[in-house]
Amino acid sequence: MISTTRKFFQFGPEVYRKKFYKALFLNVLTGVFKAFRIPAIAILLDGIIRNEVSYHVILKSFAVLFVGFIGEWLLRGKSTMLQTEAGYGTATDKRIEIAEHMRYLPMGYFNSNSLGQITSVTTNIMENLQNVATRVVMLVSEGLFTTSLIAIAILIYDWRIGLILVLGCVLFFSVNAMMQRVSISFSHKKADTDTALVESVIEFLHGMVEVKSFGLTSEKSEKLDRAIKENVKANTAIEYALIPFMTIQNVIIKITGVIMSLASIIFYLDNTMSLLDCIVMIIASFLVYASLETAGNYSALMRMVEVCIERAEEILSVKGMKTDGDDYTPSTHNIDIKDISFSYERKKIIDGISVSIPERTTTAIVGPSGGGKTTFCNLVSRFWDVDAGTILLDGKDVRSYSMDALMKNFSFVFQNVYLFKDTIANNIRFGAPDSPMEKVIEAAKQARCHDFIMALKDGYETVIGEGGANLSGGEKQRISIARAIMKDSPIIVLDEATANIDPENERELIEAIEALTRKKTILMIAHRLKTVQHADKILVIDKGKIRQSGDHETLMKEEGIYKRFVLSRESAISWSI
Repeated sequence: MISTTRKFFQFGPEVYRKKFYKALFLNVLTGVFKAFRIPAIAILLDGIIRNEVSYHVILKSFAVLFVGFIGEWLLRGKSTMLQTEAGYGTATDKRIEIAEHMRYLPMGYFNSNSLGQITSVTTNIMENLQNVATRVVMLVSEGLFTTSLIAIAILIYDWRIGLILVLGCVLFFSVNAMMQRVSISFSHKKADTDTALVESVIEFLHGMVEVKSFGLTSEKSEKLDRAIKENVKANTAIEYALIPFMTIQNVIIKITGVIMSLASIIFYLDNTMSLLDCIVMIIASFLVYASLETAGNYSALMRMVEVCIERAEEILSVKGMKTDGDDYTPSTHNIDIKDISFSYERKKIIDGISVSIPERTTTAIVGPSGGGKTTFCNLVSRFWDVDAGTILLDGKDVRSYSMDALMKNFSFVFQNVYLFKDTIANNIRFGAPDSPMEKVIEAAKQARCHDFIMALKDGYETVIGEGGANLSGGEKQRISIARAIMKDSPIIVLDEATANIDPENERELIEAIEALTRKKTILMIAHRLKTVQHADKILVIDKGKIRQSGDHETLMKEEGIYKRFVLSRESAISWSI
């Protein structure tokens, strides 16, 4: 328990750690004030035994009891506020720290770690830490400290009764140690099923369209049901496993209290303890273990606290890319790629590519699916770091830039656009949050989305659904382009931005892209002939290598992948029904 408590306190920032320590100190003082009821009762009993009960004795007893009550009430309130501030503050800071840390993790991390796992850490686990863990750690710590202080006081008062109390504590903690060992395996299982449940829910919701269209509602529901049942099973199992230990702990506490009472009576009958001391010890035997009993019951969750901390630290321990480079502003935007290689999970994706991309030119990247086109663009923009070779921007290795300085040079328009649950205006100004409304409207007009925005009931203040759920594909794409226009970066990466656009939106989307890419350095992954043939340079990438390079006319004179690509597209266009 002590190691888990230490780990919990060290997990949070120092400012909140100090609040936890203050709250713990106040909790111990609260226990001391709570114990004032014993001397209050002793004063009254002494008066009764001596047959000297008077208003003075009653008032003295009441004063001690009142001071204890007021002290306990004031300190408990202050301690609770400190715990609440520290608990929520720690969880908030850790969520932000995890989010900031993930900004600089290689994209491969997000491919190998499910959205459900990350979501579970930032929601369920942080929620447990800010609510359950804070209460558990503080109550357990308070119980241990308070019981220790009272045990020392009773040892000084009467070492015989104090020894019985200490032996009872030893038995209690022996059982508690066994409970902690049993709890650890069940805590991991519970955390795993919590994560699996989040993953299943997210997968079910994201795949709802496919599930319904293929008539697989019942099959996918069964998978979700299994995840729910496994979670229920894990939660139930941990309860069944720990209840026997909690029961034994409580029995030990009660029996020890009874033994303390019997021993006090025996010592009184042997004339080795006064009647007043005997009665006080009997009363104390019922009160001394109150805090320890609470601590024992809550300590069953201590291992769950430890597992929660471990899951959060797993993400924070993932090595991020070096981001503390120079805040360098390039004078040119020439990109030089020299013999780069990259592997993902032991599979080589990029294999010795070298190419130069002059600024303000358009480079189209084509090739078979899975050939490495998207990975190539991700390496150029440093979503991943290369395993070998170098990528230079203005003659400077992209890894020597700070990440923020590097990202100022890139804007992206992806095939699958993600818009946030916010107003259209805020989605457009996402890359430049302080931009005035006039700039937002200007960018929207260039991206050919001003008209459909104004047709909405609330115009630019329309709150769109998460992911842009209530907009068409073309509308989302144009808002994404407006967002890129707002950022106004010198290098634009277009990852099949026009792949899934319907003919009605194609003209407006092409115009929007032209507005975005004017006088920029363009890297475009494209399958449409119209967007490829006018490029200054075309790179044909297959199996991680550049198989062909040149403009449209040059490549059409060669037998190879590009010519087959063009002929297949022309053949498809000529089809009729």
